[in-house]
Amino acid sequence: MRSVSVGRLLRRGACTGAVGALVLTGLGSGAAFADDEPGTDQLWIQAPYDQSVTVAPAGGTAQYRTLTLGLYHDNDNYTVTDGHLTVDVSGLAGVAEVAWPDTCTPNGAGTVAVCDTGDVPTRYSAQVQLKVRAVAGAAVGAQGTIEYSAEATGGPDGTLTAPEGSETPVTVRSGPDLGIAASQDTTGVAPGTDLTVPFAVTNTGNETAHGFTVQLYATYGLDVVTRYPQCTYTEPDAGGTYMPMTHATCAFDTDIAPGATVELPAPLRLTVNDHALFERFDYGIEPVDGVTDLDSSDNGRAWNIDADNTADFVAHGTEVSGAVGDTVTAAIRFTNDGPAWVANAGSGDPVAVVDFYLPEGTTATSVPADCRGAWASGDDPAIAHYACSLPIWAGPDTDVSFPFQLRIDRVVPDATGRVIVHPHADRPAPFDPDTANNTAEVIVNPTA
Repeated sequence: MRSVSVGRLLRRGACTGAVGALVLTGLGSGAAFADDEPGTDQLWIQAPYDQSVTVAPAGGTAQYRTLTLGLYHDNDNYTVTDGHLTVDVSGLAGVAEVAWPDTCTPNGAGTVAVCDTGDVPTRYSAQVQLKVRAVAGAAVGAQGTIEYSAEATGGPDGTLTAPEGSETPVTVRSGPDLGIAASQDTTGVAPGTDLTVPFAVTNTGNETAHGFTVQLYATYGLDVVTRYPQCTYTEPDAGGTYMPMTHATCAFDTDIAPGATVELPAPLRLTVNDHALFERFDYGIEPVDGVTDLDSSDNGRAWNIDADNTADFVAHGTEVSGAVGDTVTAAIRFTNDGPAWVANAGSGDPVAVVDFYLPEGTTATSVPADCRGAWASGDDPAIAHYACSLPIWAGPDTDVSFPFQLRIDRVVPDATGRVIVHPHADRPAPFDPDTANNTAEVIVNPTA
């Protein structure tokens, strides 16, 4: 069994090359220790940081491009409804024009519209899609600005208003715009199942892309079956510090003309292996030779694949003895007995938390770096409670130790502390059906 000292694992970080911000991590940041939800809420506008429109051809009309907008709010303890997004396109004069959807009501001049977004979620979703195109005569490099404001009903005060200053610069450009369609998340997949990635590349720009590069990232529970000679592959290292995954870098010399769609030389196939549980496949494309893509928002996708599998999280205690004034080491442990690995590959949250309630008559004089004092509903204030953050992934052979230094203030025969392992709240617990071993005991001065 692979034993990992928590102190030797790297802290949480993001893989900058992964297209959907796939996290590569060591330890969590302590997010699992959040206190009660605050009684505040905030409305936000989700809008592109930049929007490209293609220059109009000589004597012709430019193509419309889609600009996607939405509202969301922070606190799911509140229901927020009746969202209204105001869009001001007066700053596009001489640069671009907008076609309003049916959910937007423009003013007489057609420069300001109020768009009805309905109920407001706590996660961004596309609620308003504008069509934007360059006007005839607007040169490459010409730029205008779209400005936004928003309000909705709900929150602690009954009304939420988005912060001021939200805007999207719109720039006239020329070049290719490669994109790939999003995949529908897949659940309940049996280990051993073969899957085909829906990978097709479309150029919605106004220039031909003379080749493209591909980046692929497959988490540990996915085997990349299809191997292209145009790719170089890095295999997963299940015994390493970073989250194990397959990574491929590829270069294809296929031309993609404006409006054309191409596929890879052969279907991209994956196999859901015996370790699979919460899997993720990230894939992205870019034009070759340093050519700038007009809109990178659709260049990368993440496919979440949940397998029908189980893991077994186990808490381990210990027994120690000493006299009054002695300091003893009580190393509590976590193991995953598999067969599945478990990872929070997208959020980067700890895969689980280990709670340690100290035995009577002891004080913690040294606490592991990834543990801190905690409080939960129902806690006895006379019993010290610590919560220890695990890494964001646990392989089927992971063994993590948290060594506490305990001072014995008074000898209590069979003084018993509790060790409790529970998965992070964002993950469903049914993947660990054997809950009997999720608790253990630390006994100081056992009599038997």
